[in-house]
Parts: sequence; structure tokens; C-alpha cells
Amino acid sequence: MMSQEQNDFITRVGPTEPAGKLLRQYWQPIALSDEIAGVHQVKAVRVLGQDFVLFKQEDGRLGLLDKHCPHRGADLSYGRIEDGGIRCPFHGWLFDAKGNCLETPAEPEGSQLCTRIQQGAYPVVEKSGIVFGYFGEGDAPAFPHLDCFVAPDTHVFAFKGLIECNWLQALEVGIDPAHASYLHRFFEDEADETSYGKQFRSTSADSDLPVTKVLREYDRPDLHVEESEVGMRLTAVRELSNNQRHVRITNMVFPQAIVIPMSSTMTISQWHVPVDDHNCYWYAIFTSFTDPVDKEQMRAQRLELYELPDYISRRNRSNNYGFDPVEQQKSTYLGMGHDINVHDQWAVESLGSIQDRTKEHLGTTDKGIILYRRILIRAIKACLDGQMDALPMRHDSHAAQSITGPIAIDGVTASHTPEGYLVHADQERRRSSSWAASVGNN
Repeated sequence: MMSQEQNDFITRVGPTEPAGKLLRQYWQPIALSDEIAGVHQVKAVRVLGQDFVLFKQEDGRLGLLDKHCPHRGADLSYGRIEDGGIRCPFHGWLFDAKGNCLETPAEPEGSQLCTRIQQGAYPVVEKSGIVFGYFGEGDAPAFPHLDCFVAPDTHVFAFKGLIECNWLQALEVGIDPAHASYLHRFFEDEADETSYGKQFRSTSADSDLPVTKVLREYDRPDLHVEESEVGMRLTAVRELSNNQRHVRITNMVFPQAIVIPMSSTMTISQWHVPVDDHNCYWYAIFTSFTDPVDKEQMRAQRLELYELPDYISRRNRSNNYGFDPVEQQKSTYLGMGHDINVHDQWAVESLGSIQDRTKEHLGTTDKGIILYRRILIRAIKACLDGQMDALPMRHDSHAAQSITGPIAIDGVTASHTPEGYLVHADQERRRSSSWAASVGNN
């Protein structure tokens, strides 16, 4: 348990809050590339409790500005893209991607007012189908050479979904390996040929065992967590029959991402990005090591659950997440369908918009959460003390090149230790990849 003050310290994300100050020192996903690909290539963005406007200029360059026009506060997300910037429809004030005011056309001819106006502007970059923004002071850190960022566009697919709760509890479900045997338990297994694009529905690597069968029948994994170059590595080992063991290795990439295995040939890199203190989006990049991603199928699968334009789940608190007591008896442990995202959404939203950690009682299965909170608190304190060089995963371009991987594996072995299997399985996967063979790992 922790005090309310300690809980606020690690959950609140406003610009003056300790955790908010830390998160602003890192690139944050703010939109999918698809969201600014239409006729009106402008989007209102709310992140970390603040409002911004994202836009694509006529030359294709991205801009990210404070949302409200500095003239009278009109909403720039309804602006016109023209003349090298975004123009406010209220009085025609024009701003470029650096926040410079280029024109104030209603002012008298010869007016120099625009030279004295500067709109807040922020670095913005597009990576693997996601637009990232940086809201900290000083230079932004370089992007690490993670698999999801170095894979060709043909081998990545990005999507997102809204969760109506604080970012931290949404992240913590992803660093809790034990819950998968319960929350995500299926009473029947699925054929491998129909498992594409679905979590926990394929066979475990180097075996013919469905992941669902392993999770269902071996529900007390041996867990090991450790700090790593990217943040944290979590290893869950289940001892099977015939001297075999199931090894599942996942990662936390500091400050708020996880990298987990989707199948033997695909991983998921997923961020949990605060909209404000009470809502967040998950942003995911699905990375294929072998064949190009079937983006049409992946998108269609997810649009069965999520409604545009806000990417809100059709199964949510208002309809009890589609809970079916008959299904709970016959098909799934939870009774809320077969989509893993719905399971996780129910779990984290049911804790309240900000989990009351003054009442929690952690056990040995929560060792990943315990370690992460220690890392997070240490980083927040370093940030508040101005020790930016002490923050994890803030690198210059040279150092960032050595941050690769990270390895995320789900497989069965009889001859390897978990660490040995991690290396073996990753080498085999990269050896069969058209793009990842020369990429390092950690």
C-alpha cells in the first residue's frame, strides 16, 4: 500500500505534476498517421492534460502547436491548411509549423503585429504509422533503434484504443504476467490458421501447443523480473511435462511502453499515453519479422471493436463490456468475448479512473509492478532534481543506435535455460527475417 500523496506523485500528468514533468522528457504518441491522411489534415490532440493541434502542411511536413489561437483563443483544429501553414478561420491569422505568426490580414496594411506573436510549437515526427510529439524543454532524445522503428513500413501496422482510466494502471496490466492465465483464459483452443492478428490464439513457438492451453493448464508461472537496458525484462516460466518448459519474455520500455510477443513471428510494442489524469490511449505497433503485415485484415479486425473517430471500444462500461454469464461458464473465464483488449480494459477501468493504491495488497506475482514503481519514482525524483542525464532511455543519436530489440518471445524448450532460449529463439527469428537479420538485440 502507499499513501495518497505517493499515489498522486506517480499518476498525475499535468505540466506542474512530478510524473507529468517526467513524461514530458520523452516522445509521446499523439495520433495515428491515418488520422491526418484525409481531406482535412488537421487534428485536435489532447495529451498530458493539455490541448494541441496537429497538422500536415501542403509540403507534407508536420506541425504541432498549442490548440488555441493566441489572438482570441479560437480552436485551430478547424483551421485552413494554406500558404505554408495553418490559418485560423476567425480572423485569418496564419502560423507555420514553428509557431511563427506569418500574417494577421485584418490588421492595417504595414502592421508589424505578427512579428510579435509566437504560438507554442513542439517537435513532431512520424514513425511506423504513429505520430510522436515532444513536450519537454531542451532537445528531445533520439529514438532508439527498436525493431518497431527500424522495420520497413510493409512489416508494421499501427492502431490505438481509448481507455477511460489513468495511464499507470493501464500500463501495469502489461507488466503483470500472471494475470494472463486467468483474465485471458479460454476454455477452447483455436486453430493456428485462424489466429492471425489475435493475441494468445496461436501456438507457442517451437511446439504444437496452443498458447491458450499453456496458460489454462499451467496457471502458476515462476516469475523473474530485472532491470534492463530499455527498462525492465519480465520472464514467466511454466514447467510442462516431458521436461519441457514454456518461456514467455516481455519487456517494459521506459517510461510507459511494453514489448510483448504476438506470435512466433510478430511482436507488439504498446504505449499507454495519458490524455489527462483520467483517460489514456494505448498505441500499438505490430511488427512482423517474416511476411509483410496484412494491414487490411488487421485494421478490419480492430474496427469490429473500435469506433471512429475517437477509437472508443464498442464494449465498454455503458454496456457492461458485453458481459455474458453463459459465455463465462462455457467459453471464457471473464465472459466478455474473445478480444484481449476488452479483457484488459474491463480490468483497469474497474479500478476507478485513478486506482486507489492506498487499499491494494501486492503479492509475489506483482514483482514487475513493484520494480517498475521503484524505477518510476527514482526517475521522477531525478527529473525534479534536474538530473536529466540520469533518466533511463534518454539518449543522443549515437547512443540510441545501440538500443535495439528488445526480445519478446513465447515458446517451448527442453534444452535451454530461459536466458539461453531467449538468445536461441531470437537468433532463429532474425535469421529467417528479410530485414532484422543484422539488427542487434538486448
